[in-house]
Amino acid sequence: MTKTIISVDLNKKATEQPFPLHNRWHPDIPAVVMVDPGETFRIECLDWTGGQVSNNDDATDIKNLDLKQVHYLSGPVAVRETEPGDLLVVDIIDIGPLPGNEWGYTCIFAQENGGSFLTDHFPHAAKAIWDFDGIYATSRHIPEVKFAGIPHPGLIGVAPSIDMLKRWNQRELELIKTNPKRVPPLAYPPDHESAAVGSLKGAEAERVMREGCRTVPPRENGGNTDINSFTKGSRIYFPVQVKDSLLSVGDLHFSEGDGEISFCGAIEMAGWIELKVDVIKQGAKLYNLNQPVYRPTESQQTYSNYITFEGFSVDEENKQYYMDANMSFRRACLNAIDYLKQFGYTGEQICILLSAAPVEANIKAIVDVPNACTSLAIPTEIFSFDIWPSDKRPTKHPVKRKLTVV
Repeated sequence: MTKTIISVDLNKKATEQPFPLHNRWHPDIPAVVMVDPGETFRIECLDWTGGQVSNNDDATDIKNLDLKQVHYLSGPVAVRETEPGDLLVVDIIDIGPLPGNEWGYTCIFAQENGGSFLTDHFPHAAKAIWDFDGIYATSRHIPEVKFAGIPHPGLIGVAPSIDMLKRWNQRELELIKTNPKRVPPLAYPPDHESAAVGSLKGAEAERVMREGCRTVPPRENGGNTDINSFTKGSRIYFPVQVKDSLLSVGDLHFSEGDGEISFCGAIEMAGWIELKVDVIKQGAKLYNLNQPVYRPTESQQTYSNYITFEGFSVDEENKQYYMDANMSFRRACLNAIDYLKQFGYTGEQICILLSAAPVEANIKAIVDVPNACTSLAIPTEIFSFDIWPSDKRPTKHPVKRKLTVV
């Protein structure tokens, strides 16, 4: 049995855990445990919100969720004798939900509270609950769908150096200044409110709260990459920025579609992850790496039959954009939503489904002016009925229990 080096208690608040958690990036957040290169261990994690979401049919908790608390991370884990310039090698051995807590959720955030990729189409909060049965997920809120999950950490990374932390803050604050009143905001600056900085107390904690970066985006240290192929059997190489690496992990997902378009778009869960760490001395310098690279697993669940929707750089009002892959993918998503509505689902249900299910997104061509071409592929096997076009009208299947939208 692999040793659990960090545990969580689902009956306690995020601020009262047996091992202190953190929700900011800063090199001065102390490690909670130390391991040796070559060691394998297990870490338990709360869900990314620290337990703010309940297993019920009411989306009010999503509407009122405090985003300044996220993401709650387990760690840091110090890896002995690693130093700047090294490569920290992290193997994901296994991952799953906490025993007795085999459920998760996917949400659309209200526009005023973060929104989503399609926030102008779906501006209100909504929530779907998923139940896990072995490798499969089903939802009472999105009926006639069942798929195998690909559990993975949405967020995993090493601590930044002080210089790197300053660069992050500088460039993100410059972006915010271009439109400081935008809703949702262009970026999230350091924020003292709801900050958790591990075991730090007093003046030192106050300083780190003021300086620490929010964990919202991915950055050069890894962070919130939301790459669904960071799963069992994959390996990640992190350039080490500080002594002992200070590895942290959280935001565990049971499944996620490429893009995670509803913002809280994976199937979020409290769970455990088993890792093995090693080191390549001065590997970051040797290979000129300034951000992580990874090797995907060889055992990832795949489907054989996909219905694929295309997108181009033209918005819903027929305005042409130049080689805009973001606009192109937006249109691919909207095309899929319009199509699946014909089978009896609401737009919110499909938006959440595209975020949670193992859909695949790709840039197909980015050279044919003026349109970038992207695609969104949905595995047809996840549905209990045929969704391919035919000479018959689409059958509208009964919606057993709709999402609540608030």
